[in-house]
Amino acid sequence: MADTPKVPTPPPFKAFPGKASVAPPPMQAKTAPTPDLNVDMPVIALTAKDFASDQDVRWCPGCGDYSILAQVQRTLPELGVLPHQMVFVAGIGCSSRFPYYMNTYGFHTIHGRGAAIASGVKAANPDLSVWLATGDGDGLSIGGNHTLHILRRNFDVNIMLFNNRIYGLTKGQYSPTSEVGKKTKSTPYGSIDYPINPSLFALGSEASFVARTIDRDPKHLQEVIKRAAHHKGTAFMEIYQNCNIFNDGAFLNLTEKDVKDDNIVFLKQGEPLIFGKDKNKAIMLDGFTPKVVNVADVSADKLLIHNEQDPILANILGRMSEMEGFPCPLGVIYAHERPTYEEQMTEQITTAKSKGLGDLKKLLNSGNTWSIN
Repeated sequence: MADTPKVPTPPPFKAFPGKASVAPPPMQAKTAPTPDLNVDMPVIALTAKDFASDQDVRWCPGCGDYSILAQVQRTLPELGVLPHQMVFVAGIGCSSRFPYYMNTYGFHTIHGRGAAIASGVKAANPDLSVWLATGDGDGLSIGGNHTLHILRRNFDVNIMLFNNRIYGLTKGQYSPTSEVGKKTKSTPYGSIDYPINPSLFALGSEASFVARTIDRDPKHLQEVIKRAAHHKGTAFMEIYQNCNIFNDGAFLNLTEKDVKDDNIVFLKQGEPLIFGKDKNKAIMLDGFTPKVVNVADVSADKLLIHNEQDPILANILGRMSEMEGFPCPLGVIYAHERPTYEEQMTEQITTAKSKGLGDLKKLLNSGNTWSIN
């Protein structure tokens, strides 16, 4: 007789300091009849509310983080993954409050170490869907080393890097992505640091998936989140996010109705890079150098066609966002699957176990050993 199906165990109730909470009644397991293999099993229909916790969202009114949270919660029900099969990890920063607001497992770690913890979670339980919420300070300053290593190792983890070009939680200091000359409380005469380009950083770290999107475009943000979730390997999403308190308007050229069409080119696989209010501008390559041209002035075969599996093109597109006179590419910049770290690690463990139990004493006394009298 087939085993009786088991009702999944929900995550343990989380009570947070300073907030009185009453634990919900435990889920009652129901005895199910032996399934008929010729009958389709019912599918659990999830909504955004299933992924929202009971915690009050505490970001500044008008913060772009609200949009990112909303789009994640709206997208996750489409993935077919239950809340108790997910883990949201974060470091320190405004973005790192994310796990508190998700009705999933969560881990609020220490500054810059979210990537290391997320790697450990995926290595320990590869069946979990693991997400990392980080920021330009947390992920590219104190955590830059850890971000680099998770990208090159290619754990199947989804990374959302909120880039607002400022330290918001500590009240407005310049960050690794702040522009040269940026005047803040810690750079009263203007920053002299050259900023990191997060997407180029990810590409240079051998990321297998790199995308860029923005908080003010909910539909596009949802599309990128969905693509990242379906990618097998580390998926790096740079999300432009407005900090309306300490760096308001950092991305106005990409969000204001009268100028955004001339400043954004949306990347679509197999399609030419055409942009502008009247779709009259395009990108073409002169060798490896991009050029803005009028669509009417060149033949269609001369236009640059997006190929998200081309690493050379990915680097050109990653750099284009900081080139004067060029639009900012939004969408999937690069996507190419390769074996994940946890897959290869599991294979090695299986191979080692197939050789039988080892002898620790024999191992310690093998090779070059010596005795001290």
